[in-house]
Amino acid sequence: MSTPILQTGHVGLNVTDLARSIAFYRQVFGFEIMGRQTDGDRKFAFLGHEGALLVTLWQQSSGTFATGLPGLHHLSFQVADIDAVRRAEATLRELGAELVYDGIVPHGEGASSGGVFFTDPDGIRLEIFAPAGAEGAPAPTQNAPTCGFF
Repeated sequence: MSTPILQTGHVGLNVTDLARSIAFYRQVFGFEIMGRQTDGDRKFAFLGHEGALLVTLWQQSSGTFATGLPGLHHLSFQVADIDAVRRAEATLRELGAELVYDGIVPHGEGASSGGVFFTDPDGIRLEIFAPAGAEGAPAPTQNAPTCGFF
C-alpha cells in the first residue's frame, strides 16, 4: 500500500482576542470571513481566500505565543512576487506590527527567495515570502536558513 499524497489543509491558531485577530489577518492577508461565532464561550472564525479555508482562529488562550516550547515554529504564506511582499510589508508597518527584521530579507545568503517576517497580535511568528526578488539583500542569519532562527 502506498502513502497517499498529502497537502496541508487549514491551520488552526489559538488567539486571545478574536475580533483583534480577525481584523489583523484580514488586513494583512486579505482573508475573507468564511464563518464565525462571536457570541458565547466558544468564539471562532474561519478565514480563507476564494472559497478555500486557510486559517481558523480560536479564542481559547491567554498570554503570548510560547516560542520556547515545542509546537508551531512559524506559519509561512507564499505570494506571487516580491511586489506583493512589499505591499504586505507596507500594511504591516501601517498597523504597527512587530517586524522581526528590518524589511524584506532573503531566505539565506545569496538566495533569491525571501520575504518579511513578523508576529501577529498574540506573538505568533509569521512570514510572507516570494520565490524570487530578494537577492542582493544581506541575510540576517549566517550559516542557517533565515526562517529557522528568529
